Amino acid sequence: MRRFFFLTTILLSFVYSRAQEGIPVYFDYLADNYYLVYPSMAGISEGGKIRLTARQQWFSVDEAPNLQTLNANVRVGERSGVGVILFNDSNGYHSQTGFKGTYAHHLQLGGDFRTLNQLSLGLSAGAILSSLDETEFRSVVPDPVVSGTKNTTSYFNLDLGMSYNYFEFYAHFAALNILGSGRDLYSVAEFDNLRRYLFSVGYVFGRTTRIEPSVLYQVTEFTEEQTIDINAKVYRDVNFGTVWAGLSYRRSFDGAQFQQNGSFGEQRLQLFTPIVGVNFKNFMFSYNYSYQSGDIRFDNGGFHQITLGYDFGQSDDGKRYDCYCPAAN
Repeated sequence: MRRFFFLTTILLSFVYSRAQEGIPVYFDYLADNYYLVYPSMAGISEGGKIRLTARQQWFSVDEAPNLQTLNANVRVGERSGVGVILFNDSNGYHSQTGFKGTYAHHLQLGGDFRTLNQLSLGLSAGAILSSLDETEFRSVVPDPVVSGTKNTTSYFNLDLGMSYNYFEFYAHFAALNILGSGRDLYSVAEFDNLRRYLFSVGYVFGRTTRIEPSVLYQVTEFTEEQTIDINAKVYRDVNFGTVWAGLSYRRSFDGAQFQQNGSFGEQRLQLFTPIVGVNFKNFMFSYNYSYQSGDIRFDNGGFHQITLGYDFGQSDDGKRYDCYCPAAN
């Protein structure tokens, strides 16, 4: 029974925090980092944006999941945007390193250049190098499915995105890994359908003090996993810039079954993520902490993430559009 409980705990932790193919969708998009999730947001502002993120889970656990990303996007001409993303994601003995290049086209649907009424379409092409290190796997009885070596493979994939921004309102959609190609890394199980779909919508209310509610829904096609993020952020203008804070609640639609003390139960993913940030001149800093609730957890520690940002090339004190739209201004 103890062994069953231990294996169940590991399984639930794997489901909740596994290294996904491509960039995992955590909560860095809330730090004015929508381009990392939606290709159509490349070059959405007048100038450009650079974002650096670092995420670490369970500081007390060896080989715990961690993720680093670096991305930059910039406006090119009146209707185009380009961007590039570099990332490194590791989880135990599995790791992946990738690169994405993006082109986006922005269509002004009405008004002059200060009116944000824009439909955007984006395409990202990327290459991913995925590895599984089995060199430390040891067994008294040889296991035919364990090679004992470091297996590495690479593949190519595409992401599509569409965004609509109308003053303080926004809606985004993305289809990730649309080619369906994946890693040929395991001898017992292969997955050739890595497609994921994302949709988010939000609105910014207020002027000096602003409130931004939003939701993000995502589904994985192969496993039919579904999650939803319910978010709320508050912005306050101060003499040196803008300070802001928010809270995100993520919940899965399906749960994982487990057995404990002779009884069966089902647990769904539930993450509570407070986030704080500050904008000073062209610089941005944010920090978020994710806490996983539930009876079955791998570790009591949470998930820490920081984001550093720099905006450049915007005129009129960074307010090209006549709206309170942080993702575009």
